[in-house]
Amino acid sequence: MKIFLVAMLSIMLSVAAQFSLKAGMSGDNVKTILAQPYPLSTVFILLDRYVFIGFLLYGLGAVIWLSVLSKWDVSKAYPLVGLGFVFTIFVGHLLGEQISPLRVVGVILICAGVFLVGKS
Repeated sequence: MKIFLVAMLSIMLSVAAQFSLKAGMSGDNVKTILAQPYPLSTVFILLDRYVFIGFLLYGLGAVIWLSVLSKWDVSKAYPLVGLGFVFTIFVGHLLGEQISPLRVVGVILICAGVFLVGKS
Protein backbone atom coordinates (compact mmCIF):
# COMPACT_ATOMS: atom_id res chain seq x y z
CA MET A 1 0.00 0.00 0.00
CA LYS A 2 2.85 2.38 0.83
CA ILE A 3 4.39 2.09 -2.64
CA PHE A 4 0.98 2.86 -4.17
CA LEU A 5 0.92 6.15 -2.25
CA VAL A 6 4.46 6.90 -3.44
CA ALA A 7 3.31 6.26 -7.02
CA MET A 8 0.35 8.60 -6.52
CA LEU A 9 2.67 11.31 -5.19
CA SER A 10 4.86 11.01 -8.27
CA ILE A 11 1.82 11.20 -10.56
CA MET A 12 0.41 14.23 -8.73
CA LEU A 13 3.77 16.00 -9.03
CA SER A 14 3.66 15.38 -12.79
CA VAL A 15 0.15 16.84 -12.98
CA ALA A 16 1.26 19.89 -10.99
CA ALA A 17 4.21 20.23 -13.35
CA GLN A 18 1.88 20.31 -16.36
CA PHE A 19 -0.20 23.13 -14.91
CA SER A 20 2.89 25.06 -13.88
CA LEU A 21 4.35 24.73 -17.39
CA LYS A 22 1.02 25.82 -18.88
CA ALA A 23 0.97 28.89 -16.62
CA GLY A 24 4.49 29.78 -17.64
CA MET A 25 3.99 29.24 -21.36
CA SER A 26 0.78 31.31 -21.28
CA GLY A 27 2.41 34.21 -19.45
CA ASP A 28 3.42 37.52 -20.96
CA ASN A 29 7.13 36.95 -20.27
CA VAL A 30 7.29 33.80 -22.35
CA LYS A 31 5.12 35.27 -25.10
CA THR A 32 7.56 38.17 -25.35
CA ILE A 33 10.50 35.79 -25.59
CA LEU A 34 8.78 33.71 -28.26
CA ALA A 35 8.09 36.85 -30.29
CA GLN A 36 11.84 37.50 -30.61
CA PRO A 37 13.37 36.75 -34.01
CA TYR A 38 16.39 35.07 -32.43
CA PRO A 39 16.03 31.27 -32.06
CA LEU A 40 18.49 31.11 -29.17
CA SER A 41 16.36 33.50 -27.14
CA THR A 42 13.96 30.62 -26.47
CA VAL A 43 16.50 29.33 -23.93
CA PHE A 44 15.39 32.22 -21.70
CA ILE A 45 11.99 30.55 -21.38
CA LEU A 46 13.66 28.36 -18.74
CA LEU A 47 14.11 31.47 -16.59
CA ASP A 48 10.36 31.95 -16.25
CA ARG A 49 9.49 30.94 -12.69
CA TYR A 50 6.49 28.79 -13.65
CA VAL A 51 8.41 26.97 -16.37
CA PHE A 52 11.32 26.46 -13.99
CA ILE A 53 9.02 25.17 -11.23
CA GLY A 54 7.32 22.88 -13.74
CA PHE A 55 10.63 21.28 -14.68
CA LEU A 56 11.58 21.04 -11.01
CA LEU A 57 8.32 19.24 -10.22
CA TYR A 58 8.85 16.85 -13.13
CA GLY A 59 12.35 16.08 -11.89
CA LEU A 60 11.17 15.44 -8.35
CA GLY A 61 8.35 13.26 -9.63
CA ALA A 62 10.81 11.26 -11.73
CA VAL A 63 13.13 10.68 -8.77
CA ILE A 64 10.19 9.51 -6.66
CA TRP A 65 9.04 7.28 -9.55
CA LEU A 66 12.39 5.48 -9.38
CA SER A 67 11.45 4.12 -5.96
CA VAL A 68 8.21 2.77 -7.44
CA LEU A 69 10.12 1.03 -10.23
CA SER A 70 12.51 -0.49 -7.71
CA LYS A 71 9.63 -2.35 -6.06
CA TRP A 72 7.09 -3.03 -8.85
CA ASP A 73 7.26 -4.40 -12.36
CA VAL A 74 7.00 -1.69 -15.01
CA SER A 75 3.95 -3.48 -16.45
CA LYS A 76 2.19 -2.96 -13.11
CA ALA A 77 3.48 0.51 -12.27
CA TYR A 78 3.22 2.33 -15.58
CA PRO A 79 -0.54 1.92 -16.12
CA LEU A 80 -1.02 3.90 -12.90
CA VAL A 81 0.26 6.91 -14.81
CA GLY A 82 -3.14 6.84 -16.51
CA LEU A 83 -4.62 8.06 -13.23
CA GLY A 84 -2.87 11.34 -13.98
CA PHE A 85 -5.70 11.97 -16.44
CA VAL A 86 -8.17 11.89 -13.54
CA PHE A 87 -6.17 14.39 -11.52
CA THR A 88 -5.62 16.56 -14.58
CA ILE A 89 -9.30 16.71 -15.49
CA PHE A 90 -10.20 17.51 -11.87
CA VAL A 91 -7.62 20.30 -11.49
CA GLY A 92 -8.46 21.60 -14.96
CA HIS A 93 -12.12 21.83 -13.98
CA LEU A 94 -11.21 23.68 -10.77
CA LEU A 95 -9.18 26.14 -12.86
CA GLY A 96 -12.06 26.80 -15.22
CA GLU A 97 -11.06 24.63 -18.18
CA GLN A 98 -13.88 23.29 -20.31
CA ILE A 99 -14.26 19.55 -19.77
CA SER A 100 -16.48 17.88 -22.37
CA PRO A 101 -18.60 14.80 -21.61
CA LEU A 102 -16.61 12.88 -24.22
CA ARG A 103 -13.38 13.67 -22.36
CA VAL A 104 -14.94 12.44 -19.12
CA VAL A 105 -15.96 9.17 -20.80
CA GLY A 106 -12.42 8.78 -22.11
CA VAL A 107 -10.98 9.22 -18.63
CA ILE A 108 -13.45 6.68 -17.25
CA LEU A 109 -12.30 4.18 -19.88
CA ILE A 110 -8.67 4.84 -18.92
CA CYS A 111 -9.54 4.22 -15.26
CA ALA A 112 -11.27 0.97 -16.19
CA GLY A 113 -8.11 -0.12 -17.97
CA VAL A 114 -5.94 0.80 -15.01
CA PHE A 115 -8.28 -1.19 -12.74
CA LEU A 116 -8.09 -4.25 -14.99
CA VAL A 117 -4.30 -4.09 -15.16
CA GLY A 118 -4.15 -3.75 -11.38
CA LYS A 119 -6.31 -6.87 -10.95
CA SER A 120 -4.10 -8.95 -13.25
